[in-house]
Amino acid sequence: MTTSTSGLCGTRPDVDLTSAADAALHIGGDCLIDGRTGKVGLEIEAHCFDLADPVERPTWDRITDIIATVPALPGGSLITVEPGGAVELSGPPFDGPVAAIAAMRADSEVLTRAFAAHGLGLVLLGADPLRPAKRINPGDRYRAMERFFAASGTADAGAAMMTSTASVQVNVDAGPRDGWADRVRLAHALGPTMIAIAANSPLLHAKFSGWRSTRQRVWSQLDSARCGPVLGASGDDPVNDWSQYALRAPVMLVRERTPGGAAVPVTDWVPFVDWADGRTLLGERRPTEADLDYHLTTLFPPVRPRGFLEIRYLDSLPESVWPAVVFTLVTLLDDPAAAAVATAATADVATAWDRAARVGLADRRLQQSAVQCVSAAAERAPADLADGMARLLAAVESGRSAADDFSDRVVEHGIEAAVIEVAGGRS
Repeated sequence: MTTSTSGLCGTRPDVDLTSAADAALHIGGDCLIDGRTGKVGLEIEAHCFDLADPVERPTWDRITDIIATVPALPGGSLITVEPGGAVELSGPPFDGPVAAIAAMRADSEVLTRAFAAHGLGLVLLGADPLRPAKRINPGDRYRAMERFFAASGTADAGAAMMTSTASVQVNVDAGPRDGWADRVRLAHALGPTMIAIAANSPLLHAKFSGWRSTRQRVWSQLDSARCGPVLGASGDDPVNDWSQYALRAPVMLVRERTPGGAAVPVTDWVPFVDWADGRTLLGERRPTEADLDYHLTTLFPPVRPRGFLEIRYLDSLPESVWPAVVFTLVTLLDDPAAAAVATAATADVATAWDRAARVGLADRRLQQSAVQCVSAAAERAPADLADGMARLLAAVESGRSAADDFSDRVVEHGIEAAVIEVAGGRS
């Protein structure tokens, strides 16, 4: 398992694809890796704010100069910067959620101190509550993505997705081959319940949005062929489902075939299958395996197969909350008895993605599912996570998520003051 978000292509040779069938074999070949469960990798994004002027977005140079001063992190995380200046920690895989959580906590503490020393605060919210969307990352990939979203009629949602949203991402092993279908189905079925539990983005662009998870709302406004769930009609063959999903998805970007070639946006709707079969040529050529690998990095479903399962549907959460949420999700997937509880608990709400994002735990069925799921995880929590799990369970039983806590703070103090308080570590 790797938790790097730099791409899927690695060092694959640049082999020409001759058909969609070739492409499907390439996609499915290593999208899930047969093996045991137990490894856990975490990635956490935080919005970066100038504490003296939270409306002003820190510049790329200011953020990257600070990152250059950060010592090697004790948990081994990599530090990257998202298009809008959000700072991401990407941790290596560990044996089990407890070790992964401890390492990420240690790395987050070092990073937060480094930024605070330069007057910047790292805010763990699913969506930027204050500032308009604005890209500061100068990378050609993100410039090209802006042009793609503009051409596809989703410029506003695309800009918000890239520059105003943040998440906690959980990476877990695919597990034994004979259990892939059940495991992938459960990872999807848990989505709405976990979105309701982890909702933490009630504002966007200085306004209450009317959604508990505005981050999920933003992602749902992008094309479902790229950002919707992967599962096919039965969910019995997740490898084939992913291959078909990736082939149907429109090509977003094509790399120029020169050393360090720039990303060029595709402004027409061209499913990869049409490029692979030669019905449409992009850059006056057929695709290669490297093109296909790059295409896969532009697909953003809530559960993405990358050899392991990359679970992408959680809002970024306060330090007091995210460890319990991570432990809950991993336990429900990796502990067989807890997985059985989760399968039964989520059956009636497994596709309620929009309802979960809009009303969260105010929905009775989602709250019931959440209580059963968190209770099952809490029963299995080690001593050092027991208090956090108890707080999470109490919040779920009262129908509250971190979104409610932040909303209350905004109503009482105003948005700018609430951001500064959260950046100061008050959760």
